[in-house]
Amino acid sequence: MPELKKMYKTIMDDNFPNDMRIMFGEQTLVYRKRAWKIPDPKTGEMIEKGLRYGENPDQQAALYELVNGNLALADCRYISPGNGLVSSITEEEMIQAGKHPGKTNLTDLDNGLNIMKYLMDRPAAVILKHNNPCGVAYGRTVSDAYDKANMADRIAAFGGCLVVNRPLDKEAAELVNSNYLEVVGAPDYEEGVIDILAKRKNLRIVRIDKIKQLAQYTSFRFVDFKSLSDGGIIVQQSPINNIRSKDDFLPAKAIYKEKEYAIEREPTEKEYDDMLFGWNVEQGITSNSVIYVKDGVTVGIGTGEQDRVGVAEIAVFKAYTKYADALCFRKYGIPYKTFELEAEQGKRDQAALHEIDEESKQQKGGLIGSTMVSDAFFPFRDGVDVGVREGITVIVQPGGSERDFESIQACNEAAPQVTMVFTGQRAFKH
Repeated sequence: MPELKKMYKTIMDDNFPNDMRIMFGEQTLVYRKRAWKIPDPKTGEMIEKGLRYGENPDQQAALYELVNGNLALADCRYISPGNGLVSSITEEEMIQAGKHPGKTNLTDLDNGLNIMKYLMDRPAAVILKHNNPCGVAYGRTVSDAYDKANMADRIAAFGGCLVVNRPLDKEAAELVNSNYLEVVGAPDYEEGVIDILAKRKNLRIVRIDKIKQLAQYTSFRFVDFKSLSDGGIIVQQSPINNIRSKDDFLPAKAIYKEKEYAIEREPTEKEYDDMLFGWNVEQGITSNSVIYVKDGVTVGIGTGEQDRVGVAEIAVFKAYTKYADALCFRKYGIPYKTFELEAEQGKRDQAALHEIDEESKQQKGGLIGSTMVSDAFFPFRDGVDVGVREGITVIVQPGGSERDFESIQACNEAAPQVTMVFTGQRAFKH
């Protein structure tokens, strides 16, 4: 066993070049490899190194920052040097490095910022794992937002990456310190907060001052590279979220066999708020995905599935299990699965476990009154029916299916009626 654990403490060699140049016709982008001088947690020796390793401990990896070139293709001008976020973190901003970061630490941090750039109007928290959000929430304060995001999925948040959009305060730091996280990113840290967080020696504490200007990144495009297993590369523009206000949503309408179908109930102002929140969170989730949100908090996140009805059902399952876990943790201070095991062993009251299960069923995992968000259209009404059965009141989806009329019918037939809007754009993220 000691030998197995050793691989996660290894710092891989890095044979990638210090500079990288990419030519687009006559235009050249210049990238510089990043490295940081960070003390070894055990010896205190300063080690200059970039990424610790890649997605796995036996993969070399390097981080590059765009340092020169202003790419313009047709009518699109891409993000220019000087706007680095994760790629430009300095030793000073890496307040506590713990150990050199790995590729997944920084890609989680990056996607947290990718989601957060749409949520800058009020305190918000995003917790990520494996480049997908575990929980996302608005709050009255940063600590309130973090608590809501964490309780949305305490299980997945273990070992995750936290991003907040306001300076982290002491109350939030105490909550963070009671959990195990790998990374915390914030625009700043209030006095005394670092001392609290630093009790977790391996926690990477990062200050990213540009989070304060993060909203401007919603209009920036970057060149998105996808490397193929044969050595080839696919290049695409990064997406732009066109939904900026409630007025950008389209009323759900469809024509089938010369008959017009239209949604019968309009969203309320409160529903519009969750619709915007949910669609913004959707921008950072791996497709196929369906999520449920309520009162500015994610309730269930289904991601990375091959069929839409299946991912809608997975998100429901996750909502129920996370709701039960949150109930158990608040009442007994232990995870649901621990309580379940101890009940099987006769150490806990089975009746208490039954009460948690029954409340979760009655509340439908917190899904009653929630908003269902899909990154692509529903090819059949079965996916919509999944949400309707759980008591959702709103659906947000791109629209454009041949069977949109069926989804509209499902909403109008629901009791109470469900409202639905189209975004007019897909939000796939592969």
